[in-house]
Amino acid sequence: MASLGYSFLFFYSYFILTLFLLHAPLLVTSSTYRYKVESSSINRTAPTNSTKRHHKWVGPVGYREITVDVNGAGEFLSVQAAVDAVPENNGENVMILISAGYYIEKVTVPASKPYITFQGEGRDVTIIEWHDRACDRGANGQQLRTYRTASVSVFANYFSARNISFKNTAPAPMPGMQGWQAAAFRISGDKAYFAGCGFYGAQDTLCDDAGRHYFKECYIEGSIDFIFGNGRSMYRDCELHSIATRFGSIAAQDRNSPDEKTGFAFLNCRVTGTGPLYVGRAMGQYSRIVYSYTYFDNVVAHGGWDDWDHASNKNKTVFFGVYKCWGPGAAAVQGVSWARELDYESAHKFLAKSFVNGRHWIAPSDA
Repeated sequence: MASLGYSFLFFYSYFILTLFLLHAPLLVTSSTYRYKVESSSINRTAPTNSTKRHHKWVGPVGYREITVDVNGAGEFLSVQAAVDAVPENNGENVMILISAGYYIEKVTVPASKPYITFQGEGRDVTIIEWHDRACDRGANGQQLRTYRTASVSVFANYFSARNISFKNTAPAPMPGMQGWQAAAFRISGDKAYFAGCGFYGAQDTLCDDAGRHYFKECYIEGSIDFIFGNGRSMYRDCELHSIATRFGSIAAQDRNSPDEKTGFAFLNCRVTGTGPLYVGRAMGQYSRIVYSYTYFDNVVAHGGWDDWDHASNKNKTVFFGVYKCWGPGAAAVQGVSWARELDYESAHKFLAKSFVNGRHWIAPSDA
């Protein structure tokens, strides 16, 4: 009986050992797979020494609020002081809450301070204003020229503004007067968003200088080229209001190469005020301006568009277009042969936030 027991134990041990050896590779593989999955999950949120490439979030981390009140109820009395309090190479969302009031100051947001938002209490009650003109002289004794006249200048990426107005209170010039350009706002950073904002000036109100920008439900007022620059921008549900006395123009776009993706797309906007008014001017050789689903009051000049310099033959290279526009001034917008009446195929790229690559940086609820 003893020898039989020993034989049974021997064969039983051999059987267990065989099973283990047969399944060991599978157990090791499963363990390794689980480790790789867990490591991959860790790599999404924290750096490791792995040489594998992983997609890492590079946006802002954290949130900070700064309050501004011209009457002394906030952390700062001025908007510039609040901007100065944001550290260089800022890496968090900074909400600057600006109470109702007039902030008589010149403000600059440098390129080293991204992710800043100006949040006002309403465009009719929260206002930043200044009064520089192009012929005025700066601290160095030199004339400012147009781009440096802006009451607020933003060079940083990922800037946004909501429910606030920007003004340049310099008097409106008569057509042809030199040195009276006076910008209320200059945006030179990429991926900027504006909602419910007001821009008030006369000649060159809004300097849409460079980068991708999205304007929603904004009010923009001026007389001559009151939106100008080489931005790649969409204006959606905005009112473009002219205060021109003899002659005026809405947009002057400065695209200078057919390879540039810049241009101004106006979607579901309203053109009101006084005229006669050009709706677009060819600031650049390949200027690109498109109006879609836009209402034009009876203020549009005969011909509707201007090629800026009649000796340059820009009318052969610009892209001026209209799509399903309406109102008593709409017929005049189609008044020259080189302003095209677009079909859906040629207009659709100007009808969505993808024109400014907005899917990557504009929340669906904001667009």
